Amino acid sequence: MTFEQAFEIFNYPFFKLLRLAHEVHIKNFDEQTVQISDILSVKTGGCSEDCAYCAQSAKNGAKAPKQPMLDLQTVIHAAKLAKERGASRFCMSTSGRSLSQKNEFEKICEMVREVKALGLETCVTIGFLNEEQAKKLKAFGLDYYNHNVDTSPEFYKNIVSTRTINDRIKTIEIIQAAGINVCSGGIVGMGETNEDRVKMLVLLANLKTPPRCVPLNKLVKIPGTRVDDSKPIGDLDFVRLIALARILMPKSYVKIAAGRNTFSDSTQALCIFAGANALFSGEKLLTVDNIENGKDAALFQKLNIKTEKPQW
Repeated sequence: MTFEQAFEIFNYPFFKLLRLAHEVHIKNFDEQTVQISDILSVKTGGCSEDCAYCAQSAKNGAKAPKQPMLDLQTVIHAAKLAKERGASRFCMSTSGRSLSQKNEFEKICEMVREVKALGLETCVTIGFLNEEQAKKLKAFGLDYYNHNVDTSPEFYKNIVSTRTINDRIKTIEIIQAAGINVCSGGIVGMGETNEDRVKMLVLLANLKTPPRCVPLNKLVKIPGTRVDDSKPIGDLDFVRLIALARILMPKSYVKIAAGRNTFSDSTQALCIFAGANALFSGEKLLTVDNIENGKDAALFQKLNIKTEKPQW
């Protein structure tokens, strides 16, 4: 689909857009089921990249406390707690452009193997990969790799200068060639326009294989970052993006990621109706706050929602 076609759909009358997206959704998924993920920062801070939104960048004014890689038992304990809360997928994240030390990569592989043994789907986000690393992660049982494109190709230079969007796409192709599911989306509310937001979704939809999971993050403003004074995205525009993502990528999971704790139950319900069928649970998303314990269970009860179990 072209940008012009997608932007026209994005601007449909609100209820027409939601109805169309819901019809696409129920053809491909159970409308009463959501997939729950939990995420843990296993290595934090000191990143050499200059992402404008991130507290972990050493080049931003807001620096997350530097934390070396966690030990295996700490990660397993966190994964067990996530499973008890209803998560079917556990994500492990490291700061930095990539893992330069071989022993760190080996530790990640071990984490993947042990977390998968708990009966959870596994996901990592550890920056750029080469083909050998991707194949090894697959061999250790990795199900998903998160590698966001962040924003539109045109707006990208305003957010990151230490890499290009084509660098991200090349890594996505390496991951997919290894047989690993890709989780790739972006962040909205960084000063981009609705046109940029639609272009980001069109880029993802037009990949040779669209991402299996598309996380949409509402910017969580962190004082000291370069976008901490940007205008936030309106809730209804966010719902429109969810709906468009569902229409453009009918067989992908569409995930409400960071910033969900700012949405009312009503807004989240609209997102789910529009095609969102994946959520990040847990009280922390890396360095920012997420959903308080118990709130998701209460929401799911109101909406008659059940949670998905791993499909392997």
